[in-house]
Amino acid sequence: MSRPHRAIAAVFAVHGAVAGTLATRIPWIQDRLGLGATVLGLALLCPSIGAFATMPTASRIAHRIGERTATRLLIAYWAAVLALPALSPAPGWLFAAMLLYGMGAGMSDVVMNGHAVSVERHLKKPIMSGLHGLWAVGSLAAGGVGILAAHAGVDARIHLGAVALVLLAAGAAAGRGLLPDRAGAADAPRPRRFALPNRAVAVIGLVGFCATFAEGASADWSAVYLTKVAGAGPGLAAASFTVFMSCMAGTRLAGDRLVRRFGPAAVVRCGGSVAVLGGVLVVAARDAVPGIAGFALIGAGVATVVPLVFAAAGNAGNTPGEGVAGVATITYLSGLTAPAVTGWAAGALSYPAAFALITCICAPTVLLAGALRPRPARLPESAAPPVRELRA
Repeated sequence: MSRPHRAIAAVFAVHGAVAGTLATRIPWIQDRLGLGATVLGLALLCPSIGAFATMPTASRIAHRIGERTATRLLIAYWAAVLALPALSPAPGWLFAAMLLYGMGAGMSDVVMNGHAVSVERHLKKPIMSGLHGLWAVGSLAAGGVGILAAHAGVDARIHLGAVALVLLAAGAAAGRGLLPDRAGAADAPRPRRFALPNRAVAVIGLVGFCATFAEGASADWSAVYLTKVAGAGPGLAAASFTVFMSCMAGTRLAGDRLVRRFGPAAVVRCGGSVAVLGGVLVVAARDAVPGIAGFALIGAGVATVVPLVFAAAGNAGNTPGEGVAGVATITYLSGLTAPAVTGWAAGALSYPAAFALITCICAPTVLLAGALRPRPARLPESAAPPVRELRA
């Protein structure tokens, strides 16, 4: 693994660790501020609003100051704001802190994925799936530390503050190994002030929308589904989330080898088929074990789709950052709406009917996978040569 590859891999792990850390201390924040379910729900909506509003501007920031500098600054910003939610003295301050947190999450996500596309071009081999796998590993590891801290009764202000300092240092160390900004970057097309996806990126984004919808719905509703439909106990129902995330992480870590052998379109087509099969199993299951197996298949099936969507969009946009920003906006919208739509469908119809809908939403990943076939990178002549074409 080259130095730029190690560096961007560490950045992805740090990004995942920030997300995994905060998730474990939300109950502490709720208890400290005395928040009801409605107010907490509004607070948890704020990160998505902040991310959705600012992601389209991230590619312009990267163009102005350089991908490397933007990645280093924004990953540092997001690690730093990790401490703010626990320090909030009132709900209004919490809303502001969560908005700032979401802004950092979205913008750093865009610029680090854009830089990952540049590293992938530099190395002339697929690395995106493995990077997203390391994001999941970082999130799971940090979540485990957070669970231990919560179990030990550690004050979340101390916990989040300490983790923020550690991740700031880790991000700064990783940033030194990122690729230097290209000498010909000034000749590249200037990103629009508010980047919306072009037609090619929109089709790629639709594939990402479908996969992210299934991922978000399964992650948030798997335990509830198994409790209500399969009669699973709390422990077994909670295990479904761990199995789901573990299958996603493991498949992403193996995904680059699959892409090198079969090409991104074939991998996404196969993954989408596996996810549809998993959805059918979930809908048909009335016992916990086949239900967990179905969610495991969904996790494994959608695992490589989003990384490969980001890689394809980075080559389809005017610049890597602009293409990634367009797709990220679409996938964040999907992640924002999936849990709510699933809940509405379950309430109006039934839980199996809701996941039948999700299974249908997965199907376009199979039909539209061809949009992810590699295409010549849109770079100026002075830039590094494009990645060689992979078989689809």
